[in-house]
Amino acid sequence: MLEKIKETADFIKNIIQDTPDFAIVLGSGLGKLQDEVAPIHTLEYKDIPNFPQTTVVGHGGKLIYGTLEGKKVLMMSGRFHYYEGYSMETVVFPIRVFHLLGIKNLILSNASGGVNPDYNVADVVLLKDHINMMPEHPLRGKNIDELGPRFVDMSEPYNKQMIAIAEKAAAENNIKVNQGIYVGLQGPTFETPAEYGMIKAIGGDMVGMSTIPEVIAAKHMGMDVFCLSIITDLGGPDIALSVSHEEVLNAANKAMPDVITVVKGLVRNYP
Repeated sequence: MLEKIKETADFIKNIIQDTPDFAIVLGSGLGKLQDEVAPIHTLEYKDIPNFPQTTVVGHGGKLIYGTLEGKKVLMMSGRFHYYEGYSMETVVFPIRVFHLLGIKNLILSNASGGVNPDYNVADVVLLKDHINMMPEHPLRGKNIDELGPRFVDMSEPYNKQMIAIAEKAAAENNIKVNQGIYVGLQGPTFETPAEYGMIKAIGGDMVGMSTIPEVIAAKHMGMDVFCLSIITDLGGPDIALSVSHEEVLNAANKAMPDVITVVKGLVRNYP
């Protein structure tokens, strides 16, 4: 696997000829953020050696290198999920490649179901912590010492300085943001009312099917991580509202202006 990671990193490095300041991963329905990047190079996943392919509506399939707010960014339009049948090794493969490209800062985004009663659909939540309930761990197996240590400190999974800068950008633009705890489940089914109740009972504010594997891999390699989530549906033991992927995409679309403002503010002001 390490040889494949190196091969992919070398391929990308030979094209972009630079070290991006940020890697950005776009979650469900968040593809419009890519329109904010002034592109220099665009690579289709299918043309990148060893890169997997996206299979989910709302996830593009290209890697975009360009500038955003004066910073160099490498943006993934479309991510990979465990529920698609990929191994955790494959899910975090792009994050490993980003590290070998010399990228120190990672911005993630996702769509999630809210269980915190203070949340509304289309709210933006900044992740302050997470609870990993996925059935497989991205660091299980033989450790690759060249990438990081066997045992990883997760006392600050989401960078506090990044959160503070994002909150300031939101406040300056009169955007309401919350901080919350994200619970990761395998998917692909949306949660039952009882499962939403469980998420709330164990201390979660929202639940989704992505992000945590990438965060763990990034922290394994010493990267600074920031993630924001769009609340696309609400659930709980006393809430029996139906939800569809189309509704998720619609809610993400509604929140996009706020997401764009917050991410641009973070990229612009993070040292």
